[in-house]
Amino acid sequence: MSTKIIKNIAIIGHSGEGKTTLCEAMLFNGGAIDRMGKVVDGSTVSDYDDLEKAKQMSIYASCSHLVWKDTKINLIDLPGYYDFEGERNEGLRAAGGALLVIGANGSVPIGAQNVVEYCLKLRKPLIIFINGMDKENADYFGTVAALKEKYAGKMAPIQIPIMENGKMQGVINALQERAYLFKEGGPQEIAIPEDMKAQVEEMQYSLMETGAENDESLLDKYFEESYLSKEDTIRGIRIGIKTCNTIPVMAGSALTNRGVINLLNEIVTYMPTAGERANMFADDLVNDDVISIETTADAPFAAQVFKTVIDPFSGKLSYLKSFRGVLKSGSTVWNANTQQEERIGQVYLLKGKKMEPVDQLDAGDIGAVNKLNNTSTGDTLCDVNAKVRFPAIPMPKPTLYMACTSEKKGEEDKVFAGLAKLGEEDLTFCIEKNASTGELLLGGQGDMQLETLAKKVKARYGVEIKLSEPKIAYKETIRGKADAEGKHKKQSGGHGQYGHCKIRFEPSEEEFEFAEEVVGGAVPKNYFPAVEKGLRECMANGPLAGCPVIGVKAVLYDGSYHDVDSNELSFKMAAALAFKDGMPKAKPVLLEPIYRLKIVVPSDYLGDVMGDINKRRGRIMGTDTEEDKSVITAEVPMAEIKTYTMELRSLTRGSGKFVSDFLAYEEVPPMIAEKVIAAAKAANNA
Repeated sequence: MSTKIIKNIAIIGHSGEGKTTLCEAMLFNGGAIDRMGKVVDGSTVSDYDDLEKAKQMSIYASCSHLVWKDTKINLIDLPGYYDFEGERNEGLRAAGGALLVIGANGSVPIGAQNVVEYCLKLRKPLIIFINGMDKENADYFGTVAALKEKYAGKMAPIQIPIMENGKMQGVINALQERAYLFKEGGPQEIAIPEDMKAQVEEMQYSLMETGAENDESLLDKYFEESYLSKEDTIRGIRIGIKTCNTIPVMAGSALTNRGVINLLNEIVTYMPTAGERANMFADDLVNDDVISIETTADAPFAAQVFKTVIDPFSGKLSYLKSFRGVLKSGSTVWNANTQQEERIGQVYLLKGKKMEPVDQLDAGDIGAVNKLNNTSTGDTLCDVNAKVRFPAIPMPKPTLYMACTSEKKGEEDKVFAGLAKLGEEDLTFCIEKNASTGELLLGGQGDMQLETLAKKVKARYGVEIKLSEPKIAYKETIRGKADAEGKHKKQSGGHGQYGHCKIRFEPSEEEFEFAEEVVGGAVPKNYFPAVEKGLRECMANGPLAGCPVIGVKAVLYDGSYHDVDSNELSFKMAAALAFKDGMPKAKPVLLEPIYRLKIVVPSDYLGDVMGDINKRRGRIMGTDTEEDKSVITAEVPMAEIKTYTMELRSLTRGSGKFVSDFLAYEEVPPMIAEKVIAAAKAANNA
């Protein structure tokens, strides 16, 4: 396929709107599959993974392709659930445009709003398909009105549905001035119904205005003549789509395959080809410059790996988008990220889990290669004589952490190894050990993602993972001073043990300070390190809840020793006794970790979110605005935000996001501290 006739379209939208079913209908109409599969049956091309079949929802980005009117259309079916944002970002890097699927419910779901805003931010041309027009009470005009209200000046409905008994029976294309009824063998052209001609004329003038606004010469012509030809209107709308100033709106039913052929026709007519899309920028590693990569076949090869799949049978599979030049099977390329050569084996085209071997991948196309040893998601593969590097694919940071253990004792290493292997596929989760609590933490975008990871480890590696709320890494410190004495004396035939020290404990700005003020050799200098070591070991268990102790200065100021019985062990034991004696008298307090949150929400939810933060013992440090969103900066105890990811989604109907960073340790309020201490003592006695 020539670069001029390849179109890469990401299918996006809120979860459950019918994206995968629409992909299936498009593939069927294009002759890429013999029959339409169903999500409920687990028989679709896109949702081929066992977990996707079980949940009846898309979890991973999936690629497939078809040919329509001499145009190759690569479809990238993207999951709509919030937890799989990384998959969405990967797929949109490869796509030249996007198709938003939205239900005919008279509103714009938050999930749809999020992806529209993201596409506009990335300057990705967009078409909206209002799905579910076969359902009772389908509200096309209400949905269009909601879209126009939300995105004023951008929406360009080009279809009017022909309704009968509340269901869509056909469609009128206002631009083409043609009407169709949906029939078994495909759309059947009919005359435009008389009672709808006024609607068509009104929509045509609206589309003329939209087209004129996207081009100065067309705007001048429209002002002079108050009219644009069909060809001029289409040209203006194409310009608007390419520049993201115009979003065409269509309608149909993916499930009953109605309006899908019309949709394919409009994709071919309006969406930019791979050669027309906005050029991709890259770092020129030879000349130390930023250059624009034009999608042409007769140029040095340059592509980016946008997704990695680890298959238990066929090994590692790297999905890539060729931005420039041609990739041939058996060739050698340069990985600009790892600075290593990679040998290309077989090049494939993708149709869900099926891989079709081909001799080469042309500029602008999407394909895959397997068994690249030193290549990861986001890496650039290029001609060794024209080294360039594309920018990294943006990935969200983990916001939800769960303690992660194996169901069977002794399999913790297998859990870690399995998750580490999955990390090659998914860059949006992390595994880390909390030094304070000793727990292995699994961090991700939400409970759905973490649950999916656990199931995947079990399916692939046979290890069952148990997820639970993580412990809070409390610490202890002191607010007062106290003198303490520790004497270790033991007599048991032969040499005994004797160590005696007096220590003053006081607050410190440092984690731990040790000093000595011994005079007259009451404690010999060679025992000072033993005293310090004994104290440092005791710092791991505070007097209140057995938590690590910080912010303490210990001053050895007196003691005694025995010429024969004293040794390092004896003074180490004496120091531990002094710690046990002195710390409870030095006004010990419990400390908790405080995190700084940056929360981004629509302004409508600002008051609700701020009120919720106050309930969580948080402090609002400031508010700001970013475009049309409100940004809240707050400081909140970790204990209050363990599951904040899901709670913020619930509060903002999925539109709120946040990032968090550790800030400091602060004293726990007395009433809460009492509960934490009591729980710790109960756990120790259990």
